[in-house]
Amino acid sequence: MSHSLDFLSHFNAKGFALEKGVFSSNNISVLETEFDRIVAQLQFSGEHINAGWGSELTHHIENSDSEVIHTHNIQSYSSIMLEMIQHEKLLNLSESLMGPDIILHHTKLFLKPQKKGSAFPLHQDWSYFPTENNSMIAAVIHLSDSTEKMGRFRVIPESHKLGKIENSDGHSRVPEIHDNYTLDSAKPVEAKRGDVLFFHCCTIHGSMPNLSDKPRKTILIQLYSGKDKVIDNNQHTNVQLVLRGWNYHATRNSVSTIKS
Repeated sequence: MSHSLDFLSHFNAKGFALEKGVFSSNNISVLETEFDRIVAQLQFSGEHINAGWGSELTHHIENSDSEVIHTHNIQSYSSIMLEMIQHEKLLNLSESLMGPDIILHHTKLFLKPQKKGSAFPLHQDWSYFPTENNSMIAAVIHLSDSTEKMGRFRVIPESHKLGKIENSDGHSRVPEIHDNYTLDSAKPVEAKRGDVLFFHCCTIHGSMPNLSDKPRKTILIQLYSGKDKVIDNNQHTNVQLVLRGWNYHATRNSVSTIKS
């Protein structure tokens, strides 16, 4: 799929689009080195870094010791990761989906270790960081190949058209989602190193466990329009870094880490 009207029309129709080869093999090799360095620093820190869901929805398909190593805001670890977020082709693709005003909400690192990488239950992202106009999108950068056995992303095509489903965070069974869709029936997205998967905040998605002998490495970037506004009282980290254009709702108080 090329950067074209096909990319945009596929995203609008299906709620997701995979763009191949956004990052070159040289880019990805550098990013993977930084990724591994961040993981090593996290492991050395002694913090709780296992972000496995521990959900009743997936306990039957994953090992009891399953894990996914995770941190927010990789740009706070590495200038190379900050440069990655500002990659021209990544932002061009994002702009085609959401317009010229692009705000970074946050980034996440996910490492699904070999043999015991956690599954992700079907869920929607909007419930974690809702915005008034529903402009939030995710861009998932693949630093490793993502095969079936590695627990690749799975999506429910066109599910973004369902809109916001209450309690859809994946931590409990929601009939509107889990009576109608399963991880098995969700569409698998087979991605290679350097590919980027974009999806809408209301697109239902999840992933199987990594049972392969290779780790699965991804970086997730959450972006929203500068003309949109994160709903008040949301506690999720919101960096509000303007990557392109303008943040029309920024105020002295909203961009401060100390609220007055």
